[in-house]
Amino acid sequence: MAYIQGEGKPEGDDSDGCPFCRLLESGRPDAETLIVARGELVFAILNLYPYNPGHLMVLPYRHVADYTELTAAETVAVAEYTQRAMRVIRRVSAPHGFNIGLNQGPVAGAGIAAHLHQHVVPRWGGDSNFMPVIGHTKVLPQLLGETRALLAEAWTAAD
Repeated sequence: MAYIQGEGKPEGDDSDGCPFCRLLESGRPDAETLIVARGELVFAILNLYPYNPGHLMVLPYRHVADYTELTAAETVAVAEYTQRAMRVIRRVSAPHGFNIGLNQGPVAGAGIAAHLHQHVVPRWGGDSNFMPVIGHTKVLPQLLGETRALLAEAWTAAD
């Protein structure tokens, strides 16, 4: 709720205030930053505020806001990493389906609109229940660090 209410949200469109760019520049280990895998042009990171366990995002390293700003190579890399993310999540947690998408701009639901990120959200039958409606919370049966370790190991094994 603190994030939704504005704490820690980036201000402006530059990379200085971007939490993704700050993580990449931090020098911290991937296990601490929740980065699952790094490619040449893109990387995959767990969502700090996941809709479901295994919810990750695929992002270009380059700080761009709009899908149309990606180079052809970055577009291909985002697509390939999204496909790989789906394969890895299937191997780790056998979801029944996925929601995959980009929220372009704050009006479309982008929490961090200044740095393009594609969501890969695993879904299971019945994964929506009364908790979000009644309790205003979501129950996640796995800690982010555990989820990251499982996905990172499976990602490496897929090489």
